[in-house]
Amino acid sequence: MFPIGDDNTGRRSTPIVTYVLIAINVVVFLLELQQGDSFVREWAFTPAKFGAQPASQVDNIFTAMFLHGGWMHLFGNMLYLWIFGDNVEDRLGKPLYLLFYLVTGIAATMAQYAVVPGSSIPNVGASGAIAGVLGAYLVMFPKARVNVIVPGGMVMALPALIVLGFWMVLQVFSGVGAIATTDETASTGGVAYMAHVGGFIAGMVLGVLSKPFVGRT
Repeated sequence: MFPIGDDNTGRRSTPIVTYVLIAINVVVFLLELQQGDSFVREWAFTPAKFGAQPASQVDNIFTAMFLHGGWMHLFGNMLYLWIFGDNVEDRLGKPLYLLFYLVTGIAATMAQYAVVPGSSIPNVGASGAIAGVLGAYLVMFPKARVNVIVPGGMVMALPALIVLGFWMVLQVFSGVGAIATTDETASTGGVAYMAHVGGFIAGMVLGVLSKPFVGRT
């Protein structure tokens, strides 16, 4: 299932923070293309470096959220942020939404670090923070419908519970498989599935905790 949009009829405000986050990610990616691998190595989060000298990687926990491994990585992340981020921003309000985004991004990074603390593979991408947005969306808008492209090219409107629930199950099973085959001495890697799982769970938890403070349920 490939999501292409959702129901925004209940949205009350322009999602400025979401648009700014998308713009920052695009600009940073263009800088990556211009400056090459050295830029990624400088600003990515590397678990092994964090384990050896935590202070040297504190800034990188944040900067790594705006780096990406390629055009498709960037496109996929920004598509999900564009579809689901605006509704969560509308519900939380702009300052709280920005804080939420960063906190779930940190939680995602730490979840991945807990699994492979000795890895020398640079971690990059907004996937963890966006997984947090998906988790919050599921809690806040469980009855919402998401337009998806299904096999055969048909467009269907499915409940968010099915679309995001399927996504989460896929991440869990993929993450378990990745753990079983992880080699911490490798210099290259694939998808940081446990960052997705950690971010999603953090988003759900924070989504539930925020309910008394955001007015609507």
